[in-house]
Amino acid sequence: MPVDPGQLPVGTSGRDDPRTGISGGAFAAARRFWRALGPGIITGAADDDPSGIATYSIAGAQFGTGLLWMALLSWPLMAAVQTMCARIGMVTGRGLMGALRSKFPRPLLLAACGALFIANTINIGSDLAGMADAAELLTRVSSHIWVVVFGVLIAYATVRLRYVMLANVLKWLALVLFAYVIAAFIIGPQWRLVAHDTFVPSMPREPGAWAMVVAILGTTISPYLFFWQASQEVEEEKAMGRHSILARRGATREEIQTRKWDVGLGTLFSNVAMFFIILTTALTLHRAGITNPQTSREVASALRPLAGNLATLLYTVGILGVGTLAIPTLSGSAAYAFAETFGWNQGIDERFGRARAYYIVVIVAMLVGVALDFANVNPVKALYWTAILNGLLAPFLLLGILITASDRTLMQGQPSSPLGRFVVALTTLVMFGAAFAMFALP
Repeated sequence: MPVDPGQLPVGTSGRDDPRTGISGGAFAAARRFWRALGPGIITGAADDDPSGIATYSIAGAQFGTGLLWMALLSWPLMAAVQTMCARIGMVTGRGLMGALRSKFPRPLLLAACGALFIANTINIGSDLAGMADAAELLTRVSSHIWVVVFGVLIAYATVRLRYVMLANVLKWLALVLFAYVIAAFIIGPQWRLVAHDTFVPSMPREPGAWAMVVAILGTTISPYLFFWQASQEVEEEKAMGRHSILARRGATREEIQTRKWDVGLGTLFSNVAMFFIILTTALTLHRAGITNPQTSREVASALRPLAGNLATLLYTVGILGVGTLAIPTLSGSAAYAFAETFGWNQGIDERFGRARAYYIVVIVAMLVGVALDFANVNPVKALYWTAILNGLLAPFLLLGILITASDRTLMQGQPSSPLGRFVVALTTLVMFGAAFAMFALP
């Protein structure tokens, strides 16, 4: 019996799409799924900011393929943490600091805000310097000029663009991560050796190697991503018209499941990019004996004679793309944390006049980041030590996140699953253990 088109769900026609060969219902479902993706994809891609690229490049340059297994280990850990932060935002209707405020004293939260702002501001400055170095390599225009240009443009976009528009731009920028996959294939590794070092971990035996493990964990499972993920969930719900906390409380099973897929894909992209950045620099810089690159421009320049112009171009374009994606998340996450601690109006969809303090934090973070470039701070070293700072701060925040996500009352009867809590607890122990090994080993 023919199907009455009026009985079909909205967005379906009951006919195959001749362009794709996919049935109308399946095509519409795929489109709805793509539109539902966003916070997880953006957060995962933002994780591979110039700070992450610098850290992974140093790991490949210093230790070759010996730390490739970190990409495999960190994916489930990062996915579990970001899923828990997403659930907190979706279920409580508040950002992460707003939820933590219900469980912990304000002085402790202020200390966390201060540490987050310092780490994020240094990260912004280093990311801007990394982007400016990449732009100078492409254009021969001074990196100091590019730092100011990028800082002004990104700050302006963060203040002026509404959430839906900004989120769509950031989601598409995530595609630049594939540049690092392509660059590694251009070089052509010995895949048997790569597989061995990926699936057979070699444990670090010296403090320097453990410091690198802490840095990789810190730039992968990074505090600013915790706050950004939860706050993006609130922004998503505001975009749906749920403007009060009461309207945002609770989440359907389908919403939570969609976000799990979203976070899983985003963190997968992030860790695949990490894997191939380490691999690219291991096959080039490490093999050539260049183990201490000082700037991202030096890394890119060293790749040219070793891997060719295309690999250099892809590495450079990747830095520009992910920097543009990551810097709004760095400044925004610090602003969200302060706004929720002090009860300010907040949000990318708020006009400047209604959320002045929130946007001032964003602008100040950007201005300090630009100023760091003119203070002649070594960007690669700053990025590396910022990653270590994040690696030391993250496990303490994870304890608070775990306590919050386990509270049935605060979580509206929808606490994180036992498996999720176990993996986040394991992540916390791993990060504490790596930090202890870095300081305790002779």
